[in-house]
Amino acid sequence: MTSPDRTRIFEAIQKRDEPASLRQITKNARLRDADDVYRAAFERLVRIQPSAEVGTIAHDVWRTIYAFEELLSEERGKTIRLSRTRQKIRRDGEVKTVEDMTLKPSPSDGFRILNELGILELSFEALVIARASHFPSHVVDSAQVRLESYGMDIQKALDYWLGSAPHPN
Repeated sequence: MTSPDRTRIFEAIQKRDEPASLRQITKNARLRDADDVYRAAFERLVRIQPSAEVGTIAHDVWRTIYAFEELLSEERGKTIRLSRTRQKIRRDGEVKTVEDMTLKPSPSDGFRILNELGILELSFEALVIARASHFPSHVVDSAQVRLESYGMDIQKALDYWLGSAPHPN
């Protein structure tokens, strides 16, 4: 594929606002081993799904949830929803849910799966580090300790959430 063709593909991805269309692009990119196209479409997919205003902590929490649900759905070949996390958010709100999950003595199943996939920057803990002003310092400290204990480069998490890095594969 020539460079102008690739440029058009990435431009088209950024204009898409239908999840089904973006999911099809990710599927086709996987089949063609086009990791850069997959990453661009995946990132666009998880950015457009949250109904919360872009730039808010609620939007970022939902981006994390949607990303994890998409990864699990891809892996399992069926739609997966984080029902208990969604219920907790309805009861306690996004920030409190993230705090509680970050402060659990053991990492969540989601954290362990993201670690296995090598994409801890999609974890709630990484989000806490990047959006530290929204969380008490003990929550931020807990998130940092957990990420570092799993070998996560904190700068990678900051780069992802603060916009200077594309979504990892």
